[in-house]
Amino acid sequence: MRKAEFMSKSIIVAISALEERHRQAIREAADRHGCTVRFFNTDAEALPFLADAEIVFGQSAALAKNAPALRWLCTPSAGVNQFMGDHVFASPDAVLTNSSGAYGVTIAEHIVMLTLEALRRQKEYSAIVARREWKRDLPVRSIRDSRITLLGTGDIGREAAIRLRAFGPACLRGVNRSGSNPGGLFDEVAKQENLAQVLPETDILIASLPGTAETFHMLDAERLALLPDGALIVNVGRGTVIDERALEPQLRSGRLCAALDVFEQEPLPQDSTLWDCPNLLITPHTAGNMTLAYTRDRIVAMFLEDLENYCAGKPLAHRVDLKRGY
Repeated sequence: MRKAEFMSKSIIVAISALEERHRQAIREAADRHGCTVRFFNTDAEALPFLADAEIVFGQSAALAKNAPALRWLCTPSAGVNQFMGDHVFASPDAVLTNSSGAYGVTIAEHIVMLTLEALRRQKEYSAIVARREWKRDLPVRSIRDSRITLLGTGDIGREAAIRLRAFGPACLRGVNRSGSNPGGLFDEVAKQENLAQVLPETDILIASLPGTAETFHMLDAERLALLPDGALIVNVGRGTVIDERALEPQLRSGRLCAALDVFEQEPLPQDSTLWDCPNLLITPHTAGNMTLAYTRDRIVAMFLEDLENYCAGKPLAHRVDLKRGY
């Protein structure tokens, strides 16, 4: 990216989750580079000030559509589906960065929580306690000696692998596009094209993939059928990775179990049959939101890193390839 020509760059920040210390860090960086910065809690508040905005830090496509002078938009989310497609950006010169890399810790902890809840039957035990009963003999399973496959070895997959390793699994296998083993964290890594060979040897399948044309219904009826009886599926990436119509019969029959934080349609419709589906744990897309302080700190640090790059005319470190969707 070439250095911006404007003497005073206008920055709009529209993220309600930021704390005052985050705002102050952004103000100081803006002052250092001769930028003006305005903070808003909602997109509606920010819209009247977008006409001359050169930099926007926010996650709504409405911000991109209403900023004709935009050169760079940084979204605090990892996913960028809302920015895909034609005519999303009012400015043809705008580039997009995301905050992929800020969510690994919180989502990895969510993965561990869901996995343990499912294997140790916490949903059933919560129902037992709610009935004021004292029943304690449900058979449970362990992460120990389980064959774990992590579908996606990015920040989330790596952070999850670090934590799951402590439980003593039989195997930690990664699956990605390249077949590389990032950080040497996995016992072995298979390419996505070989997923069908991996699934029969998987007791716990953890998906943390982005929602792209390449990953749409990657776990379809044919591939779900390859999983062994009793396998657990944990999805914390995008709901479109799993064909929910194919998954639900497998859950209702008891052949598979699942813990889903993401769904093909969100919010999950109130009349969805998944709400009362047996062998399913549901969380309402809470694995990777901005409620963890560490996550917010990382999001701001990544934005400030690229603000330095932008003002110096250097390439942005967290730029998104809009054709690939990540």
